[in-house]
Amino acid sequence: MADFARRLPIYLLLDCSGSMMGEPIEAVKQGVKVLLSELRGDPQALETAYLSVITFSSTARQATALTELILFKEPPLEAGGATALGEALHLLKECIAHEVRKTTKTQKGDWKPLAFLLTDGYPTDTEAFHRMAQEIKDGKSVNLIPCAAGSGADTNALKEITDSILVMNSLSAGDMAKFFAWVSNSIQLSSKSLDTNPGGAIELPPPPKGFVVVP
Repeated sequence: MADFARRLPIYLLLDCSGSMMGEPIEAVKQGVKVLLSELRGDPQALETAYLSVITFSSTARQATALTELILFKEPPLEAGGATALGEALHLLKECIAHEVRKTTKTQKGDWKPLAFLLTDGYPTDTEAFHRMAQEIKDGKSVNLIPCAAGSGADTNALKEITDSILVMNSLSAGDMAKFFAWVSNSIQLSSKSLDTNPGGAIELPPPPKGFVVVP
C-alpha cells in the first residue's frame, strides 16, 4: 500500500451573491491571490496544505477541487444571485467525504480539515441551512471558522454552525485584505502545530485590528 503524506485540507467557502458585486468581489479575488502567495512562501504550509474553493450564490459549486498549493489555480469569481449557504454546507460535507483521506488500520488519514466561510448576508435557503448547520456542528468532521462581513451579515445564523464567529464591519478592500491575511496566518499556524495537536481544537491568531470575535 502506498505511503501517503498526511495533508491539511483547507476549504474556502466564499459568498458570491448579488450583494458582493463590485468592490467586494474584486477584493475577494485579490485576497485569494495574496493568500496563495503567502502560503507558497511558507515551507510547512507548502508541504501540508491543500486548498479548495466552494462558491455560493443562488446555488453552490466547488470552483476548485482540493489541490496542492503549488498547482492551485485561482478560480474565476463572479457575483450575483441569492445566498444558498445551506447548499454550500451540504457541498462542503460531500467534498470532505470524497476528498479527505480517512484513517484505516494500516494508514493514517489526512489531518482534520479547516474551512473558512465568508458571507455578507443571510441564508436564503433557510430550511436547508438549519439542517446542514446542525449536521456540520454535530459531525465534528471539520474545523469551520465563519466570518460575518459587513452590517448585513446574519451573525445569529452563523452561530448555528459554530460557537464563535469572526466579525468584520465592512466589505472594504482594506478589511478584505486583513481577513485573507488572517486566514493565511491561521493556516500557517495550524500547519506548524499539527504534530503537537493532532485532531484537536485549532489555535487561531488574534483577530485583525477592527475585527471582533463574537461568542
